Formats: sequence, C-alpha cells, structure tokens
Amino acid sequence: MARLKRFEHHRFLGARDTMVLYDCDAADDYAELSARDEAEHLTMRNLISTFGPDLATEAVNRGFRPR
Repeated sequence: MARLKRFEHHRFLGARDTMVLYDCDAADDYAELSARDEAEHLTMRNLISTFGPDLATEAVNRGFRPR
C-alpha cells in the first residue's frame, strides 16, 4: 500500500491537530489521512507525528487516540 511522501517507512502516523492516530496499513485510515493531508496540508504545516518504535501503543502513550 502507498504511504504519504516522507513517511514511507512508518505504519502509524498521528495528526497533531486532532491527536488522532492513523494506521497506514488500514485502507480506510490511510484514505482519510491522505485526504486530510491534501486538503489541509498537514505535512507542510508539520502536523504529522511518527513514533519510535512504530507501534500503536507508543502513540497512545503520547496521547494519540485510534481513529
């Protein structure tokens, strides 16, 4: 599955403006995040977070909630 440019190696991405976690391996999550990025320029505005390790539990530890 395709991933957002600059984030090709990350499965889980968070939108900092809403604190929502997206799983880029889930088609619905990726479609929503991609549409938001295109419409709202999240990447250009530095509103996308990655996590290390790239796990949903790490994102939740940082305050993001699954979509």
